[in-house]
Amino acid sequence: MSLSGALQEKIEHWFAQGAAVVGNAEAEASFFELRGALEAGTLRSAEPDASLPLGWRVNAWVKRGILLGFRLGAMTEMGCTDGLSFVDKGTYPARRFAVTDGVRVVPGGSSVRSGAYLAKGVVVMPPAYVNVGAYVDEGTMVDSHALVGSCAQIGKRVHLSAAAQIGGVLEPVNASPVIIEDDALVGGNTGVYEGTVVRKRAVIAAGTVLTRGTPVYDLVKGEVYKATSEAPLVIPEGAVVVPGSRSVSKGKGADWGLSIAAPVIVKYRDEKTELSLVLEDVLR
Repeated sequence: MSLSGALQEKIEHWFAQGAAVVGNAEAEASFFELRGALEAGTLRSAEPDASLPLGWRVNAWVKRGILLGFRLGAMTEMGCTDGLSFVDKGTYPARRFAVTDGVRVVPGGSSVRSGAYLAKGVVVMPPAYVNVGAYVDEGTMVDSHALVGSCAQIGKRVHLSAAAQIGGVLEPVNASPVIIEDDALVGGNTGVYEGTVVRKRAVIAAGTVLTRGTPVYDLVKGEVYKATSEAPLVIPEGAVVVPGSRSVSKGKGADWGLSIAAPVIVKYRDEKTELSLVLEDVLR
């Protein structure tokens, strides 16, 4: 049995014990093994899998392991060298980084929770927050006021602009987390929620909100993208998505001239788009 297979077996066993697991040293050891693997990036709550239609596989047992950590943890007072104090589950303190980790966490109020992975070259600008189970790959910038939610998967060289909100999902454990693939740009004050997948090199313009219930209108290809009961909303590779609206055609909404939000794909990345993103490399 592989190391991950053996760990999965232990996590599944202890998770099934319910509240009876509290205080069990073997269960705690299994959880800390899982947390360490998550922080090292050797284990992920979701990972690329070309054999699947979505291209990603959700590791539901890893989510159960994260939930096990909350069950095992007791409320603990936690202090920092700068005098700040926190009260949280003792199984999930804030992470600390060394120069050898190659991660820039700029002073000013950012926090990365234990169980999150940040690769070399990641920059976290203050204030920002990265939650447990998140995976942030090489060269990505998490800008000021940005949130990387629990189990969110962020690719290489992504820019999460100021106040970008990347939703997290622990429950239901089988649900897909939000996935932002390599070289995507997520603009300021955006929201990407409920398992949405943003493919490589896509640009989500400032103020755009993407959710499971949000259809996205592709003006270039003449298509409408929607989530289904079996699949999340998927933004195509290289798409440039901007905030839009569509008229309400029935009832009082039509009488009052109302419209509702409708993200729109207005183009796909080209040379002009690339030139506008050159600054990203300078900032890193």
